[in-house]
Amino acid sequence: MKKLIQFSSFMLLVVFGLQTQAQNNRDLDNYRQPDKRGINVFEAPKDTASTFDGLHVRLGAQSTLQFQGLDHENSGFVPLAEIGHNFNLATANLDLDVALYSGVRMHLRTYLSSRHHTETYVKGGYLQIDRLDFVSKGFMEDIMQFVTVKIGHMEINYGDTHFRRTDNAQSIHNPFVGNYLMDSFTTEVGGEVYFKKNGFLGMLGLTNGKLNQSVEKPGKTSPSFVAKIGYDNNLSEDLRFRLTGSVYHTNQTASAYLYSGDRAGARYYSVMEPVEGGSFRSGRINPDLKNEMTSFMINPFVKYKGLEFFGVLEQASGKKASETETRTWNQYAAELIYRFGNDENLYVGGRYNYVDGEEVGGNNVDVSRFQLGAGWFMTKNILAKVEYVNQEYNGFNPETILDQGKFNGVMMEAAISF
Repeated sequence: MKKLIQFSSFMLLVVFGLQTQAQNNRDLDNYRQPDKRGINVFEAPKDTASTFDGLHVRLGAQSTLQFQGLDHENSGFVPLAEIGHNFNLATANLDLDVALYSGVRMHLRTYLSSRHHTETYVKGGYLQIDRLDFVSKGFMEDIMQFVTVKIGHMEINYGDTHFRRTDNAQSIHNPFVGNYLMDSFTTEVGGEVYFKKNGFLGMLGLTNGKLNQSVEKPGKTSPSFVAKIGYDNNLSEDLRFRLTGSVYHTNQTASAYLYSGDRAGARYYSVMEPVEGGSFRSGRINPDLKNEMTSFMINPFVKYKGLEFFGVLEQASGKKASETETRTWNQYAAELIYRFGNDENLYVGGRYNYVDGEEVGGNNVDVSRFQLGAGWFMTKNILAKVEYVNQEYNGFNPETILDQGKFNGVMMEAAISF
């Protein structure tokens, strides 16, 4: 707690020590809003206009708290931890977004409190370049009106699910409480180049393939490649259509983190965990693919007035260093949300998520999850939501904890983001 207070005080001194306009204008160019306005915004918007008139610092934060009322069961061969109904740890983020120059912005997110770590630590950050005026006024402006460059130790843009997931305390963009079963999220050092024109989107990225940065063990990890192509446009005043396809590939790595890169922890605490020990990613599925891993994801999104549909078709293949044969995992998901009320401040919806694949050793398993949720935006910065979740495990080895596994119950969550 003492370190947290010291860190927060230091950040406040830095912010207020700079000559900023944060009190008068909190909006930035080419920026996804962290509140209700950021819902159904995927990549940051691209606008050639610039409002830059000096260094501008935006200090933001998120805080989230859940009440968990879940029960779990299995075959009984491996005893489960006893869990009850109570509040989970409150999580918190701190965001620092800085307009450094015309068309140049920095983002930094720090986890103040998370399920996995008790200490404050940095998630990652990046530099976003939408104009090259720092080279010379109007430099390559004909090209840069369509191009964006991101560089940093950052959340890579594989698939569209990471735009709708909960990122520690940033849960206001997620209509449900839990993320997807195969939670494709990781932070790596690299760069991404975007091209956007007339609704069409293309992105190419290259990273060093590492979550934990180190100069040790050279040659053990090769660069990762990520790409996305898609179309996103309003076909009429009431109808929006988006369709994207993404690929992530790494040839060799000490440990691929695409499905285990979330250091903050899952939302369903202690479910399907043993009496002693356990994972902070409880309730998720990690296909445990290390080498020669390739993942593809297709995401359709349709919004007609207050009704919206989002889907996931994903396949991941690869193997561990000790394996000779490639294993394959598939993920399917569909969610339907209906938003209504003043400024769509209320919503109800459901999501079905299914995963199947081959474990190390050749055992074929599948996991299914059904979520039914509702939410109320009390203001654009405050969201209260409730969810019923049911998750079942099939095909797992009779001598493991997941044999005939199941958990279900109700989650309630309050989220603040600004």
